Formats: sequence, C-alpha cells, structure tokens
Amino acid sequence: MVTPRTVVNWHRAGFRLYWTWATRIRQVGGRKRVSKEVRALIFRMVAENPTWGAPRIHGELLKLGFDFSERSVSRWICRAPRNPDPMKRWLTFLSNHREAIAAMDFFTVPTLTFSVLYCFFVIGHDRRKILHFNVTRNPDALWIVQQLREAWAYKQPHRFLLFDRDAKFGADVVSAVRDMGSEPIRTAFRSPWQNGVAERWVGSSRRDLLDHVIILNERHLKRLMSAYLHYYHQDRTHLGLSKDTPAGRPTEIRGARGGQIQSLSRLGGLHHRYAVAA
Repeated sequence: MVTPRTVVNWHRAGFRLYWTWATRIRQVGGRKRVSKEVRALIFRMVAENPTWGAPRIHGELLKLGFDFSERSVSRWICRAPRNPDPMKRWLTFLSNHREAIAAMDFFTVPTLTFSVLYCFFVIGHDRRKILHFNVTRNPDALWIVQQLREAWAYKQPHRFLLFDRDAKFGADVVSAVRDMGSEPIRTAFRSPWQNGVAERWVGSSRRDLLDHVIILNERHLKRLMSAYLHYYHQDRTHLGLSKDTPAGRPTEIRGARGGQIQSLSRLGGLHHRYAVAA
C-alpha cells in the first residue's frame, strides 16, 4: 500500500519526464540563438571600432557568413563591455597627427675644461628623425632662428612646432616660427613630459654616447654627434617604430644554411650593427 503523497510525487515526476521528452523532440522556434563565438566577435568589433554602430557591424558579419538580424546585433552591442582606458584612443589620435608635429629643444654637455656647450636639435614625431642638430657656446634668439631656417631650408615645415618655455625661445623665435608657416605650441610651465619625444631622444643620446665620453671642445662634440646621428638613423632600432630604425632598415635575407653573422663597429666600439655576411 502507498500513501496519497507518494501517488502525487509519481504524477509530478511523470509530468517532468513527459515535458522533458516533449521539448527535446519539438523543434525550437523563434529568434536564432547567437553563439558564444559570434558574441565574442561582436564585442571585439565594438572594442576595435568605437565609432561603428549596429548597421556597420551587421554588415561585417554578413560578409563573414553569419546570418543574424540587425536587431540581434544591436541587442548584443548594448551588452558589450566598454574599455575605460583612453590610452588606445590617444595613441590612435597621435598616430594620425604625428606627421604634422615636430619638436625642438636644448640640452647641455660639459667639456674637459668645465665649460658648457649647448646642443640644439629639431626632431620629427612621425619617424623620430633628427631634422637638424648644431652646437654652440652662446645660444641666442638670432642663432636659434638661423637653425630653424636650416632645419627645413627649402622644404615645407611641419604644421606644429613644439617647444618648452625656455627663456631662449623668446618672442623673436615665436615670430620666426609663425613666419615659416608653423604654429608654435609651448608646453606648460615645468612640464617636460609634454615634450616627451624630444626628452626621450636626449636621454637616448646620453645613455648611448655622452655618458661614456669626455668632450674636449665644440669640434669634438660635433664629430661624435654626427657619428651618433648616423648610427641612430640607420642602425638603432626604436621601440616606438615597431623595432625599426628612423631611416628604415631592411630585414636581412638569410640563405637556406643560415649564413655567417658579422658585427660592424659603431661609435668606436660602443655599439655594433649585425648583418649577414655576403
């Protein structure tokens, strides 16, 4: 004999089994389910293309062979995680404008006789190329204006010229920059990071060369810096250029057996360039 409660439990268990069997054999209707792969692809498109809407993303999915409605894509776009870090957008902005930006700055070098030489340079933001370099003992506004003329000579100057608030960059220098066709952009007071490309090049030249030598005079410094600029442009790989050089260094082609690697001395042996022997 069984109790009424047992009979009720049997009925409910049978009810669950029946509907489990019925839903398995019945075809599912309604909107097509969006797989996890497609959802991840939609989130990736939203992250990589922040200005795209549902029609653009839906069009890309159709071209990739995914058959979904635009409404389904729009529903999943609203659920896509947003990247709070604006660094990628700033990098994109700078990469689209860096060809029009150049920077100039000074740095000092002590000599053997404890005097100070002033090194002036102009660097382009696009390929980190040194457009002009010179050395003087007494920098003034007229000398700086002449260096700017020599930097571009008969070429079209960059749209923007970035420099700090050094007293040497006075009103005469600002007027000369405008007369050349560039727009002078001055950094904030005591903010060297706003001219980061120029400051990083100064650090590189010190670490690569100037920290390892004692400068005798102005002629000695010009000769060493001329050799360093050739090494910097032709041989030295740059992290900001995807491990390429400012002048563009071709990749060596090795034979089937590899080929012997030879080292080429630079800056008197401070650095070397490696190449495949012919």
